[in-house]
Amino acid sequence: MSVGSPSSRPLDAVRIPAGPVSAELRERGSRFLALAAPAESDTEARSFRDGERARFHDATHHVWAFRGSTGEERWDDDGEPAGTGGRPVLAAIDSGRVSNVVVVVTRWFGGTKLGTGGLARAYGGAAAAAIAALELIIVRPGKVVRVRYDWRDTGAVSTTLDAFGARRVAERHGVGAELDVAIPELEVAALVAALRETTGGRAESSALEEKVWFPIEA
Repeated sequence: MSVGSPSSRPLDAVRIPAGPVSAELRERGSRFLALAAPAESDTEARSFRDGERARFHDATHHVWAFRGSTGEERWDDDGEPAGTGGRPVLAAIDSGRVSNVVVVVTRWFGGTKLGTGGLARAYGGAAAAAIAALELIIVRPGKVVRVRYDWRDTGAVSTTLDAFGARRVAERHGVGAELDVAIPELEVAALVAALRETTGGRAESSALEEKVWFPIEA
């Protein structure tokens, strides 16, 4: 789908999968089934791999690789000769410039050995086909910021949040007010500083661990 020209995208923009897809490749009797799916962490990627292993328990190997949005990577050859499985799958992910994705390539051995080069081409080819089939969305990584302030600063806080385009997530009322807002990660420090300035230092703001995504419109 159209997502705008590269020159118009923020520097922190990343391409992530909209959902899972599959692709299949056969090589000299061996069947390679590649599943590509969204995954935001190594733990989530391993869980997906485990699910494929349980689903296709009759298969010979379940090679996989993961690429996160901040550059983290994981891969495993699952018993294949070193460098013939996980690395080619990761290379296919990187060639597709996709982040927050796990690819599991399940192999059923067909009786004919493919050699190290043949294995690498088959695993990488199956992964590349799955990556090519993905529907991708371009997003900016964001954080949730919790803002605590006195009621007298409601106007200043609201004006500042609107100026940054902060998305309100939750609101709580008591002696003072507390807001959770979502904002692109690269703008968190500037928002915190602006809130402090506009309220004379009275507003307290802190980024939470929760991660959110901001789709970039076409």
